[in-house]
Amino acid sequence: MASGRSLQVEVVSHEGRLWHGGATSVQIPTVDGSLGVLPGRQPLLTQLDEGTVTVTSPGEILSFTISGGFASVDSDFVTVVADHASVASQ
Repeated sequence: MASGRSLQVEVVSHEGRLWHGGATSVQIPTVDGSLGVLPGRQPLLTQLDEGTVTVTSPGEILSFTISGGFASVDSDFVTVVADHASVASQ
C-alpha cells in the first residue's frame, strides 16, 4: 500500500446511508467469494452476496450485515449499495 493513501468508503441501502468515511481497507462478500480492497485497487463493479462488510479505519473496525446489492471501486472510492443493511458493530 502506498504511503499516505486511503480509501473513501460509503455504505448505503434503501434505508439510507449507514456510514461514510476514510478507511485503510474494506472486506466485502461477493457472489464469487470474499474480496479485500486496499488503496490503489483497479476499478471494479461486483454483485454482493449475503454477509458482512468490514471496514477498517484508523482506530476502529466497523461491520455491516448486508444482503444483496453491488459494490463499486473507482479511484480509491468504495461504494457499497446493499439491498438491506444494518450496523453489526461499532
